[in-house]
Amino acid sequence: MHKSLVASVFGALVLAGAAVPASAADDIESRVAVCAGCHGEKGVPINTATPVIWGQQANYLYKELHDYHSGDRANPFMSSVAKMFTLPELREVANYFAAKEWPAGEQKSKLSEAPQSAEMCKACHQPNFVGGQPAPRLAGLSYDYLLTSMNSFADGKRTNNLDMPGFMKALSPSDREAIAHFLAGL
Repeated sequence: MHKSLVASVFGALVLAGAAVPASAADDIESRVAVCAGCHGEKGVPINTATPVIWGQQANYLYKELHDYHSGDRANPFMSSVAKMFTLPELREVANYFAAKEWPAGEQKSKLSEAPQSAEMCKACHQPNFVGGQPAPRLAGLSYDYLLTSMNSFADGKRTNNLDMPGFMKALSPSDREAIAHFLAGL
């Protein structure tokens, strides 16, 4: 998985460095082409460590882009991409991806109902986990991405949300695994 992530980042950097014709410089589609290097051409990420951004909540996307831009969330590649845009342009990027249709995933086995430990998630992520104000969609994200995110909040590695670290620390590792399996199957 590490090699595929390195290859993904390298490919996206190559795309980011590619010359964009002057006439396309203001075209949002041309400006966000770099995103496809990791997040996929049709909204399906190239690996399970990368989140789906097509059809994700606009306010959530903007917050994450803003946090990469400001340094409140750290990732060398995402931070450099976010800094290629002004804050108003990041809002435009977030709205662009939010307007896309969530990619249809492969049929996965579903648990009949959410684990009891996931009940607290419904207050923000909605009863069907498709997100809304103020939280992102979780339904259909990959198990790897979900578990990594939850563990990063629990371990204090990800701190750009005031509530999530406490919520995730309160869950056992097996609870986080069960929630990730359930959400990935939606």
